[in-house]
Amino acid sequence: MMRYLVKRLLYAVPILLGVNLLTFALFFVVNTPDDMARLQLGTKRVTPEAIARWKAEHGYDEPLFYNPKAAGVDKITDTLFARKSAAMFVFDFGRSDDGRDIGREIRTRMWPSLAIAVPVFVIGLAANISFALLMIFFRGTYLDWAGLALCILLMSISGLFYIIAGQFFIAKLWHLLPISGYSGGIHALRFILLPVLVSLAAGLGSGARWYRTLFQEEVGKDYVRTARAKGLSEVRVLFGHVLRNGLIPILTGAVAVLPLLFLGSLLTESFFGIPGLGSYTVDAIRAQDFAVVRAMVFLGSLLYIVGLMLTDISYALADPRVRLG
Repeated sequence: MMRYLVKRLLYAVPILLGVNLLTFALFFVVNTPDDMARLQLGTKRVTPEAIARWKAEHGYDEPLFYNPKAAGVDKITDTLFARKSAAMFVFDFGRSDDGRDIGREIRTRMWPSLAIAVPVFVIGLAANISFALLMIFFRGTYLDWAGLALCILLMSISGLFYIIAGQFFIAKLWHLLPISGYSGGIHALRFILLPVLVSLAAGLGSGARWYRTLFQEEVGKDYVRTARAKGLSEVRVLFGHVLRNGLIPILTGAVAVLPLLFLGSLLTESFFGIPGLGSYTVDAIRAQDFAVVRAMVFLGSLLYIVGLMLTDISYALADPRVRLG
């Protein structure tokens, strides 16, 4: 197990470098450092001296990937890509283009994101699995078909509709919860409840339908028929056998969303005014703040790699037949 973890960690380094390289290339194809300087300076007529001064102050005056003026290894290391990327591997994200500490912003903003994402993940997983098992319990009946029709209906509605409908009915019309905003401490519950409810409603249809398909496949296998032949009740068969043997694909889907738990939801946080990492990323893209965008892409890639490692480990724990070499 330890050798496997070390090997995966070593694999993560070139992957993160490749993601960083691609991010640099794509961003600077769209925006050159000169364009970034003009945007940040915010004036129509910017002098070349002002642009050069801004680039020097923010570290954008170096060549992007290759420095022909340097000697030896410095041709690669004395570049914008090397200077900006190396520090991130020790979680030094530097400062944004407006001068704020990115690491401090991430540590501050991750808590509102987690306050929404964790309840959505836990309650949503339990609700999706329970709804799917309920449809399997009544499979072939009108309740099963009604449940499937409801899932398809929920899937067919845009996530934006749930947000607008929730804000209109629950917040504006009935005045049960705030329409947007955020507050610290115990008062945060009033502000995160509506985003959590909206996110749960938006994800119920696709989640329950996927788990139903998964459990439907398990129900037709020989071990289920054997369990029924031994006289076990349908409830014990579903929860003791079908659910247990469906853990591996469930773990795959559950662990894959771990980066979203930390990084937050771009759409939800933006519409509800939650100062989380999702809205932080959207604001950075809108302002063309490359330092923040680069940091969030790096963080998302790292969390996704960690999620894949946790998925493989959970395989071994859930199924004794799986061994990590």
